Amino acid sequence: MMLEEYIYHGKEKLRCGYTTGSCATMASKASAEMFITGKNVKTVNILTPKGIKVQSEILDICMNDDYVSCAVRKDSGDDPDITNNILIYARAEKIKSGIEITGGEGVGIVTVNGLDQPSGEYAINSTPRKMIYETVKELIEYYSYNHGIKITIYVPDGRKIAEKTYNPRIGIVNGISIIGTSGIVEPMSSKALVDTIRIEENLRKTEGIKNLLLTLGNYSENFLLEKIPEILDKSVKCSNFIGEALDIALEYGFESVLIVGHIGKLVKLGAGIMNTHSSQADGRIDVLISCGVTARANIDILQKVSECVTTDEALEIFFKFGLLDDISKILMKKINYYLDMKVKGSIKTGALVFSNKFGIIGMTDSAGDIIEKIKKEYQE
Repeated sequence: MMLEEYIYHGKEKLRCGYTTGSCATMASKASAEMFITGKNVKTVNILTPKGIKVQSEILDICMNDDYVSCAVRKDSGDDPDITNNILIYARAEKIKSGIEITGGEGVGIVTVNGLDQPSGEYAINSTPRKMIYETVKELIEYYSYNHGIKITIYVPDGRKIAEKTYNPRIGIVNGISIIGTSGIVEPMSSKALVDTIRIEENLRKTEGIKNLLLTLGNYSENFLLEKIPEILDKSVKCSNFIGEALDIALEYGFESVLIVGHIGKLVKLGAGIMNTHSSQADGRIDVLISCGVTARANIDILQKVSECVTTDEALEIFFKFGLLDDISKILMKKINYYLDMKVKGSIKTGALVFSNKFGIIGMTDSAGDIIEKIKKEYQE
Protein backbone atom coordinates (compact mmCIF):
# COMPACT_ATOMS: atom_id res chain seq x y z
CA MET A 1 0.00 0.00 0.00
CA MET A 2 1.41 3.34 -1.06
CA LEU A 3 2.69 5.56 1.74
CA GLU A 4 1.04 8.97 1.45
CA GLU A 5 3.80 10.91 3.18
CA TYR A 6 5.61 13.66 1.30
CA ILE A 7 8.52 16.00 1.71
CA TYR A 8 9.27 19.16 -0.21
CA HIS A 9 12.64 19.99 -1.70
CA GLY A 10 12.25 23.53 -2.90
CA LYS A 11 9.16 23.39 -5.13
CA GLU A 12 9.50 19.66 -5.73
CA LYS A 13 7.06 17.35 -3.94
CA LEU A 14 8.52 13.89 -3.35
CA ARG A 15 6.79 10.85 -1.88
CA CYS A 16 8.48 9.06 1.00
CA GLY A 17 8.79 5.30 1.24
CA TYR A 18 9.67 2.86 3.99
CA THR A 19 12.94 1.17 4.80
CA THR A 20 13.91 -2.47 4.58
CA GLY A 21 13.75 -2.39 8.38
CA SER A 22 10.10 -1.32 8.33
CA CYS A 23 9.30 -4.01 5.74
CA ALA A 24 10.98 -6.68 7.87
CA THR A 25 9.07 -5.47 10.93
CA MET A 26 5.69 -5.55 9.17
CA ALA A 27 6.38 -9.04 7.79
CA SER A 28 7.49 -10.17 11.26
CA LYS A 29 4.36 -8.78 12.86
CA ALA A 30 2.07 -10.50 10.37
CA SER A 31 3.84 -13.87 10.48
CA ALA A 32 3.98 -13.87 14.30
CA GLU A 33 0.30 -12.94 14.63
CA MET A 34 -0.77 -15.62 12.14
CA PHE A 35 1.40 -18.21 13.89
CA ILE A 36 -0.06 -17.36 17.30
CA THR A 37 -3.72 -17.09 16.22
CA GLY A 38 -3.90 -19.39 13.21
CA LYS A 39 -5.83 -16.69 11.33
CA ASN A 40 -4.89 -14.96 8.09
CA VAL A 41 -3.62 -11.38 8.21
CA LYS A 42 -4.24 -9.44 5.01
CA THR A 43 -2.74 -6.09 5.98
CA VAL A 44 -0.53 -4.88 8.79
CA ASN A 45 0.62 -1.53 10.12
CA ILE A 46 3.38 -0.36 12.42
CA LEU A 47 4.47 2.93 13.94
CA THR A 48 7.97 3.83 12.74
CA PRO A 49 10.62 5.42 15.00
CA LYS A 50 9.91 8.67 13.13
CA GLY A 51 6.34 8.54 14.48
CA ILE A 52 4.77 7.87 11.08
CA LYS A 53 2.40 4.93 10.67
CA VAL A 54 3.05 2.71 7.66
CA GLN A 55 0.79 -0.01 6.31
CA SER A 56 1.32 -2.82 3.83
CA GLU A 57 -0.50 -5.69 2.19
CA ILE A 58 0.74 -9.11 3.30
CA LEU A 59 1.84 -11.33 0.41
CA ASP A 60 2.84 -14.95 -0.27
CA ILE A 61 1.47 -16.37 2.98
CA CYS A 62 2.50 -19.93 3.90
CA MET A 63 0.89 -21.40 7.04
CA ASN A 64 1.49 -24.81 8.63
CA ASP A 65 1.89 -26.31 12.08
CA ASP A 66 5.62 -25.64 12.21
CA TYR A 67 5.88 -22.06 10.96
CA VAL A 68 4.22 -19.17 9.18
CA SER A 69 5.99 -17.10 6.53
CA CYS A 70 4.89 -14.06 4.56
CA ALA A 71 6.26 -11.10 2.67
CA VAL A 72 5.97 -7.32 2.37
CA ARG A 73 6.82 -5.49 -0.83
CA LYS A 74 9.38 -2.70 -0.42
CA ASP A 75 8.12 0.78 -1.32
CA SER A 76 10.89 3.33 -1.73
CA GLY A 77 8.60 6.19 -2.73
CA ASP A 78 10.32 8.62 -5.08
CA ASP A 79 13.78 7.62 -3.90
CA PRO A 80 15.86 5.85 -6.60
CA ASP A 81 16.52 2.84 -4.36
CA ILE A 82 17.81 -0.45 -5.81
CA THR A 83 15.64 -2.37 -3.31
CA ASN A 84 12.36 -0.83 -4.50
CA ASN A 85 9.60 -3.43 -5.09
CA ILE A 86 11.54 -6.41 -3.77
CA LEU A 87 9.83 -8.85 -1.39
CA ILE A 88 11.14 -9.02 2.17
CA TYR A 89 10.05 -12.12 4.07
CA ALA A 90 9.72 -13.08 7.71
CA ARG A 91 9.20 -16.60 9.09
CA ALA A 92 7.82 -17.11 12.59
CA GLU A 93 8.25 -20.36 14.48
CA LYS A 94 7.95 -21.56 18.05
CA ILE A 95 10.85 -21.72 20.46
CA LYS A 96 10.81 -22.53 24.16
CA SER A 97 10.99 -18.94 25.38
CA GLY A 98 12.07 -15.42 24.46
CA ILE A 99 12.38 -13.77 21.07
CA GLU A 100 15.13 -14.69 18.64
CA ILE A 101 15.86 -12.63 15.52
CA THR A 102 18.08 -13.96 12.77
CA GLY A 103 18.63 -13.77 9.03
CA GLY A 104 18.40 -16.18 6.14
CA GLU A 105 18.71 -16.30 2.37
CA GLY A 106 19.55 -12.96 0.78
CA VAL A 107 20.32 -11.10 4.02
CA GLY A 108 23.96 -10.11 4.15
CA ILE A 109 26.48 -11.36 6.68
CA VAL A 110 28.93 -8.95 8.30
CA THR A 111 32.56 -10.01 7.83
CA VAL A 112 34.43 -7.08 9.41
CA ASN A 113 34.44 -5.15 12.64
CA GLY A 114 33.26 -1.55 12.88
CA LEU A 115 29.80 -1.88 11.34
CA ASP A 116 26.45 -1.73 13.16
CA GLN A 117 26.50 -5.49 13.81
CA PRO A 118 29.54 -7.54 14.85
CA SER A 119 31.44 -9.73 12.42
CA GLY A 120 29.63 -13.00 11.76
CA GLU A 121 26.14 -11.60 12.39
CA TYR A 122 23.43 -11.05 9.82
CA ALA A 123 23.25 -7.44 8.63
CA ILE A 124 20.01 -6.65 10.43
CA ASN A 125 20.84 -3.35 12.05
CA SER A 126 20.08 -2.24 15.59
CA THR A 127 16.97 -0.15 14.93
CA PRO A 128 15.19 -2.83 12.82
CA ARG A 129 16.12 -5.47 15.41
CA LYS A 130 14.57 -3.32 18.12
CA MET A 131 11.47 -2.67 16.01
CA ILE A 132 10.98 -6.39 15.33
CA TYR A 133 11.62 -7.36 18.95
CA GLU A 134 9.19 -4.83 20.43
CA THR A 135 6.49 -5.65 17.86
CA VAL A 136 6.68 -9.41 18.48
CA LYS A 137 6.89 -8.91 22.25
CA GLU A 138 3.69 -6.87 22.15
CA LEU A 139 1.89 -9.66 20.28
CA ILE A 140 3.10 -12.34 22.72
CA GLU A 141 1.83 -10.30 25.64
CA TYR A 142 -1.46 -9.35 23.93
CA TYR A 143 -2.36 -12.94 23.09
CA SER A 144 -0.86 -14.38 26.33
CA TYR A 145 1.25 -16.74 24.25
CA ASN A 146 3.12 -19.16 26.50
CA HIS A 147 6.14 -19.85 24.30
CA GLY A 148 8.84 -17.90 22.55
CA ILE A 149 9.07 -16.98 18.87
CA LYS A 150 11.97 -17.10 16.45
CA ILE A 151 11.85 -14.64 13.55
CA THR A 152 13.93 -15.28 10.44
CA ILE A 153 14.22 -12.46 7.89
CA TYR A 154 15.03 -13.50 4.33
CA VAL A 155 15.09 -11.89 0.89
CA PRO A 156 15.08 -14.35 -2.04
CA ASP A 157 16.47 -11.73 -4.47
CA GLY A 158 18.82 -10.23 -1.90
CA ARG A 159 22.07 -11.85 -2.99
CA LYS A 160 21.64 -10.72 -6.61
CA ILE A 161 20.58 -7.20 -5.63
CA ALA A 162 23.48 -6.82 -3.20
CA GLU A 163 25.95 -7.13 -6.08
CA LYS A 164 24.74 -3.71 -7.25
CA THR A 165 25.21 -2.11 -3.81
CA TYR A 166 28.24 -1.11 -1.75
CA ASN A 167 27.75 -4.06 0.64
CA PRO A 168 30.57 -6.22 -0.78
CA ARG A 169 32.91 -3.25 -0.64
CA ILE A 170 32.25 -2.52 3.03
CA GLY A 171 32.44 -6.13 4.17
CA ILE A 172 28.85 -7.38 4.00
CA VAL A 173 28.53 -10.50 1.83
CA ASN A 174 25.79 -12.66 0.31
CA GLY A 175 22.90 -10.24 0.60
CA ILE A 176 21.38 -6.86 1.36
CA SER A 177 21.23 -5.09 4.70
CA ILE A 178 18.08 -4.63 6.76
CA ILE A 179 18.50 -1.01 7.77
CA GLY A 180 16.87 2.29 8.68
CA THR A 181 17.11 4.56 11.71
CA SER A 182 13.77 6.32 11.18
CA GLY A 183 11.79 3.61 9.37
CA ILE A 184 11.06 6.07 6.57
CA VAL A 185 12.93 6.64 3.30
CA GLU A 186 13.15 10.32 2.43
CA PRO A 187 13.78 10.79 -1.32
CA MET A 188 17.09 12.21 -2.39
CA SER A 189 17.30 14.62 -5.30
CA SER A 190 20.63 16.41 -5.61
CA LYS A 191 19.23 19.66 -6.92
CA ALA A 192 16.31 19.52 -4.51
CA LEU A 193 18.59 18.85 -1.55
CA VAL A 194 20.87 21.76 -2.43
CA ASP A 195 17.82 23.98 -2.85
CA THR A 196 16.68 22.93 0.62
CA ILE A 197 20.10 23.73 2.08
CA ARG A 198 19.87 27.17 0.51
CA ILE A 199 16.39 27.74 1.96
CA GLU A 200 17.46 26.64 5.45
CA GLU A 201 20.63 28.72 5.44
CA ASN A 202 18.65 31.73 4.29
CA LEU A 203 16.23 31.13 7.16
CA ARG A 204 19.08 31.06 9.66
CA LYS A 205 20.49 34.25 8.18
CA THR A 206 17.15 36.04 8.45
CA GLU A 207 16.93 34.87 12.07
CA GLY A 208 20.15 36.79 12.71
CA ILE A 209 22.43 33.77 13.02
CA LYS A 210 26.03 34.65 12.20
CA ASN A 211 27.75 31.36 13.07
CA LEU A 212 26.33 28.46 11.09
CA LEU A 213 26.16 24.85 12.29
CA LEU A 214 26.09 22.16 9.59
CA THR A 215 25.14 18.54 10.31
CA LEU A 216 25.30 15.63 7.87
CA GLY A 217 22.30 13.60 9.06
CA ASN A 218 21.01 11.36 11.83
CA TYR A 219 24.44 10.38 13.20
CA SER A 220 25.46 14.04 13.55
CA GLU A 221 22.16 15.02 15.15
CA ASN A 222 22.16 12.10 17.58
CA PHE A 223 25.73 12.96 18.61
CA LEU A 224 24.86 16.60 19.22
CA LEU A 225 21.67 15.66 21.05
CA GLU A 226 23.77 13.68 23.51
CA LYS A 227 26.83 15.94 23.76
CA ILE A 228 25.82 19.54 22.94
CA PRO A 229 22.01 19.59 22.71
CA GLU A 230 21.74 23.35 23.16
CA ILE A 231 23.23 24.08 19.72
CA LEU A 232 21.20 21.58 17.67
CA ASP A 233 17.89 23.41 17.20
CA LYS A 234 19.03 25.85 14.54
CA SER A 235 21.42 23.63 12.63
CA VAL A 236 21.22 23.05 8.87
CA LYS A 237 21.41 19.49 7.52
CA CYS A 238 23.67 19.43 4.46
CA SER A 239 23.79 15.66 3.92
CA ASN A 240 26.75 14.91 1.63
CA PHE A 241 26.77 18.37 0.04
CA ILE A 242 29.42 20.04 2.19
CA GLY A 243 30.96 22.02 -0.66
CA GLU A 244 27.63 23.43 -1.79
CA ALA A 245 26.68 24.26 1.80
CA LEU A 246 29.93 26.20 2.25
CA ASP A 247 29.42 28.06 -1.04
CA ILE A 248 25.95 29.10 0.09
CA ALA A 249 27.29 30.15 3.49
CA LEU A 250 29.76 32.42 1.71
CA GLU A 251 26.98 33.84 -0.42
CA TYR A 252 24.88 34.70 2.63
CA GLY A 253 27.79 36.19 4.53
CA PHE A 254 28.00 33.98 7.65
CA GLU A 255 30.97 34.80 9.85
CA SER A 256 31.85 31.17 10.56
CA VAL A 257 30.75 27.61 9.79
CA LEU A 258 31.12 24.50 11.96
CA ILE A 259 30.64 21.05 10.44
CA VAL A 260 29.83 18.14 12.77
CA GLY A 261 30.00 14.62 11.37
CA HIS A 262 31.06 11.00 11.69
CA ILE A 263 34.61 10.21 10.63
CA GLY A 264 33.30 7.86 7.94
CA LYS A 265 32.16 10.97 6.07
CA LEU A 266 34.39 13.79 7.28
CA VAL A 267 37.64 11.89 6.80
CA LYS A 268 37.11 12.57 3.08
CA LEU A 269 37.60 16.27 3.76
CA GLY A 270 41.22 15.34 4.48
CA ALA A 271 41.60 14.79 0.74
CA GLY A 272 39.63 17.88 -0.26
CA ILE A 273 36.55 15.81 -1.16
CA MET A 274 33.58 18.11 -0.60
CA ASN A 275 30.79 15.76 -1.67
CA THR A 276 31.01 12.83 0.72
CA HIS A 277 28.57 10.47 -1.01
CA SER A 278 30.18 7.11 -1.75
CA SER A 279 29.11 7.33 -5.39
CA GLN A 280 31.17 10.52 -5.82
CA ALA A 281 34.44 9.54 -4.18
CA ASP A 282 35.87 7.39 -1.45
CA GLY A 283 39.47 7.82 -0.30
CA ARG A 284 38.64 7.19 3.38
CA ILE A 285 41.33 4.59 4.00
CA ASP A 286 43.80 6.35 1.71
CA VAL A 287 43.52 9.51 3.82
CA LEU A 288 44.09 7.54 7.03
CA ILE A 289 47.09 5.77 5.51
CA SER A 290 48.59 9.13 4.54
CA CYS A 291 48.06 10.28 8.12
CA GLY A 292 49.75 7.08 9.29
CA VAL A 293 52.76 7.75 7.07
CA THR A 294 53.11 11.25 8.52
CA ALA A 295 52.81 9.78 12.02
CA ARG A 296 55.67 7.40 11.14
CA ALA A 297 53.58 4.25 11.53
CA ASN A 298 55.56 1.18 10.46
CA ILE A 299 54.78 -0.73 7.29
CA ASP A 300 53.00 -3.56 9.11
CA ILE A 301 50.51 -1.15 10.68
CA LEU A 302 49.91 0.60 7.37
CA GLN A 303 49.37 -2.76 5.69
CA LYS A 304 46.73 -3.67 8.28
CA VAL A 305 45.00 -0.32 7.77
CA SER A 306 45.05 -0.77 3.98
CA GLU A 307 42.99 -3.96 4.42
CA CYS A 308 40.26 -2.20 6.41
CA VAL A 309 36.90 -1.47 4.83
CA THR A 310 35.61 0.94 7.50
CA THR A 311 37.16 3.93 9.23
CA ASP A 312 36.17 2.55 12.65
CA GLU A 313 38.17 -0.60 11.93
CA ALA A 314 41.19 1.50 10.94
CA LEU A 315 40.88 3.61 14.09
CA GLU A 316 40.93 0.42 16.16
CA ILE A 317 44.31 -0.48 14.67
CA PHE A 318 45.81 2.95 15.28
CA PHE A 319 44.45 2.90 18.84
CA LYS A 320 45.94 -0.53 19.47
CA PHE A 321 49.39 0.74 18.52
CA GLY A 322 49.10 4.04 20.42
CA LEU A 323 48.87 6.20 17.32
CA LEU A 324 45.29 7.43 17.46
CA ASP A 325 46.10 10.83 19.01
CA ASP A 326 48.78 11.53 16.40
CA ILE A 327 46.52 10.41 13.56
CA SER A 328 43.75 12.67 14.86
CA LYS A 329 46.00 15.74 14.98
CA ILE A 330 47.31 15.14 11.46
CA LEU A 331 43.83 14.51 10.07
CA MET A 332 42.48 17.69 11.66
CA LYS A 333 45.26 19.71 10.03
CA LYS A 334 44.39 18.22 6.64
CA ILE A 335 40.69 18.94 7.09
CA ASN A 336 41.45 22.47 8.27
CA TYR A 337 43.64 23.08 5.23
CA TYR A 338 41.04 21.99 2.69
CA LEU A 339 38.17 23.79 4.40
CA ASP A 340 40.21 26.97 4.43
CA MET A 341 41.10 26.46 0.76
CA LYS A 342 37.43 25.95 -0.10
CA VAL A 343 36.36 29.29 1.40
CA LYS A 344 39.67 30.96 0.42
CA GLY A 345 40.16 32.13 3.98
CA SER A 346 37.25 34.53 3.74
CA ILE A 347 35.35 33.09 6.72
CA LYS A 348 36.33 30.97 9.68
CA THR A 349 35.58 27.25 9.27
CA GLY A 350 35.82 24.34 11.65
CA ALA A 351 35.02 20.66 11.95
CA LEU A 352 34.21 18.34 14.84
CA VAL A 353 34.79 14.70 13.93
CA PHE A 354 33.49 11.78 16.00
CA SER A 355 33.16 8.00 15.85
CA ASN A 356 30.65 5.69 17.48
CA LYS A 357 33.29 3.95 19.60
CA PHE A 358 35.84 6.66 20.40
CA GLY A 359 33.54 9.67 20.70
CA ILE A 360 35.20 12.90 19.59
CA ILE A 361 38.13 12.00 17.36
CA GLY A 362 39.26 15.57 16.99
CA MET A 363 38.44 19.20 16.27
CA THR A 364 40.12 21.64 13.93
CA ASP A 365 41.82 24.67 15.45
CA SER A 366 38.83 26.99 15.12
CA ALA A 367 36.12 24.48 16.07
CA GLY A 368 36.13 25.15 19.82
CA ASP A 369 35.86 28.90 19.33
CA ILE A 370 33.01 28.50 16.82
CA ILE A 371 31.14 26.18 19.21
CA GLU A 372 31.32 28.82 21.94
CA LYS A 373 30.06 31.50 19.54
CA ILE A 374 27.17 29.25 18.47
CA LYS A 375 26.26 28.54 22.09
CA LYS A 376 26.30 32.22 22.96
CA GLU A 377 24.35 33.19 19.85
CA TYR A 378 21.66 30.54 20.36
CA GLN A 379 21.18 31.63 23.98
CA GLU A 380 20.48 35.22 23.02
